[in-house]
Amino acid sequence: MSRTLAREVAFKALFQLDFNHGDNDTRDLYEELALETVLNEGRKVSEGNQVYVCKVVKGTRAHLADIDAIIAAHLKQGWTLARIASVDRNVLRLAVFEMKFDPSDNPVPVGVVINEAVELAKKYGTDDSGRFINGILNNIAKATAT
Repeated sequence: MSRTLAREVAFKALFQLDFNHGDNDTRDLYEELALETVLNEGRKVSEGNQVYVCKVVKGTRAHLADIDAIIAAHLKQGWTLARIASVDRNVLRLAVFEMKFDPSDNPVPVGVVINEAVELAKKYGTDDSGRFINGILNNIAKATAT
């Protein structure tokens, strides 16, 4: 399985957790159930990519407040995270995690993160999702670079 497909599997887990996230006492259980569901969905996920999927999902969830704050800071005035479609919100969360919080020694280049996020948005979102995701992530990348 390619890293692109592993990223898609991670997105599906995050999307699922957006609706069924549990409370403070059951958060870890819900994460494990979401990961188990997407990893056993039918595609063979290599051991290395399973580690990647788990790292991205758990890392995104661990930094969720910071990630959401970064996204919210780059929305047009009057827009909130709740107003963004769940597909777009979770694609953005995954991408911002990879851009800002990925602890690996070999982080994914920002251009690749943005491209992969746009492709996910085109596949699962609306006709406008790809442009929306591209605009937000490019703004976040520019703000980071300066």
